[in-house]
Amino acid sequence: MQNSAPYTAPETLVIASRESALAMWQAKHIQSRLQALYPQTKVTILGMTTTGDQILDTPLAKVGGKGLFVKELETALADGRADLAVHSMKDVPMNLPDGFILAATGEREDPRDAFVSNDYASLEDLPANSVVGTSSLRRQSQLQARFPHLKIESLRGNLQTRLRKLDEGQYAAIILAAAGLIRLELGSRIRQFIAPEHSIPAVGQGALGIEISANRLDLIAVLAPLNHADTQVCVEAERGMSRALAGSCTVPLGAYAVCKDQQIHITGFVASVDGKEMLIENTAGSRDHAEALGKKLARQLIAKGADKILAAL
Repeated sequence: MQNSAPYTAPETLVIASRESALAMWQAKHIQSRLQALYPQTKVTILGMTTTGDQILDTPLAKVGGKGLFVKELETALADGRADLAVHSMKDVPMNLPDGFILAATGEREDPRDAFVSNDYASLEDLPANSVVGTSSLRRQSQLQARFPHLKIESLRGNLQTRLRKLDEGQYAAIILAAAGLIRLELGSRIRQFIAPEHSIPAVGQGALGIEISANRLDLIAVLAPLNHADTQVCVEAERGMSRALAGSCTVPLGAYAVCKDQQIHITGFVASVDGKEMLIENTAGSRDHAEALGKKLARQLIAKGADKILAAL
């Protein structure tokens, strides 16, 4: 980690963040990185409750998608109450509103989905009709494709709320992003890491995004040391695929890219919610053309009939 930088940071920096434990961990992580880089700068966090945090009785796909987790933070950026916002990249809409840009992408934590249960060691151990909780159509479709005998039920709320619902016996198991559990030192709750080939992760899963107002070009250089180049290009490729397919949390799709040498290798899928139709494709190409590679993958999926699956949704 760099401890100095050849440019001057502002006297103060305010980070906008959701107030969930995981969001605050992410904000504090970026706060500590910035404080180490710029000891003279006072870095504070503005905690906010978003619409997505308030609507907990309805699946996200039905109330407007993951953009509900970022709108209030963007308002704080626009009116000058905050200088930057920290997001889980999987919560960031594929098309940012005019006036906002992603200034940096933080290094990715484990991108896999995690199986969490008090009674069973793995997905394979679950008896027929076991209730599995997830709020994600992406996870639901892949689970139903592999385990049609399981019952998938909606699970909303922050990480602690979801774990509490499991502990109360509402579910035999729940599926969560491994990254969040690891970051909150709850990795011991993970009974099984689900391999990416069995549960292709959400676009950007495990990566942090730093958003700023487009007119704050003074912050680009300040935030540059926080950018992790491999993570950035992989997430750009994943978002390129999703954007080309008009992806949101109302669509069961996922993409996962990794850097090998100077190439990006990316796998993506589109499915029906019940998992009965499942299209998976992969491709590889130069890391210098990450978004174009994602678009190429989308075209491969469309050639297989992804557009028809999406139209039916």
